[in-house]
Amino acid sequence: MHHPFVSPPVVSREEWLKARKALLAGEKEMTRLRDKLNAERLALPWVKVEKDYVFDTPTGKKTLGELFDGRSQLIVNHFMLGPGWEAGCVGCSFQADHIDGALAHLENHDVTFTAISRAPLPEILAYRKRMGWRFNWVSSYDNDFNYDYHVSFTPEDLAKGKVFYNFTEIDAEKAFGELPGMSAFYKDEAGNVFHTYSTYARGGEELIGTFMILDLAPKGRNETATMDWVRRHDEYEKAPDLRACCA
Repeated sequence: MHHPFVSPPVVSREEWLKARKALLAGEKEMTRLRDKLNAERLALPWVKVEKDYVFDTPTGKKTLGELFDGRSQLIVNHFMLGPGWEAGCVGCSFQADHIDGALAHLENHDVTFTAISRAPLPEILAYRKRMGWRFNWVSSYDNDFNYDYHVSFTPEDLAKGKVFYNFTEIDAEKAFGELPGMSAFYKDEAGNVFHTYSTYARGGEELIGTFMILDLAPKGRNETATMDWVRRHDEYEKAPDLRACCA
């Protein structure tokens, strides 16, 4: 249940402007910090990918290097869809809704985007068709990719009580067998592939444009827990109507 909305005080335009300018100083500070973090991210050292991963794709078997599709950069969405799942993770699906509109811009800026899940390819394609998405989505069912990048966990991993996720150990009961993340790779002219970056948990949140818009709205994200109101986009008719009573 969402907490009752309590509006801030109503003040004169002059008082509002003073408060707004104070907030602007913080916003500018955050922008500068973001620029600094982005520069530090680009300066991270790389790790050469030595293992040969082969994925099932709609156009046949492809190596990790072939997923670049002729470009030098690859962004991987570690989408939570395990073998036998009836549908993909709600949060991953929410994020994925924001990808298709960016594809033309990414691909014309030397970046290929693909989702990778451990579910077999037919299950992936069925869910992608249901959701109406166009982005590339391949299966790592027959390789160790998801395990090596710490987004899937074997029953043996889970039985130990702890798993390695987001660069630390977490309780296995929070892992669900699959967890979300994003990874970036670079391929040089010789065909060598390098792992350059990964982020997990809420690290991919900035890809979710809906959140960025809601952050500008009077009620903000209007949630009591992260994404507690989010549904798959074809399930909202089953969800509570959050419009104000006076709407």
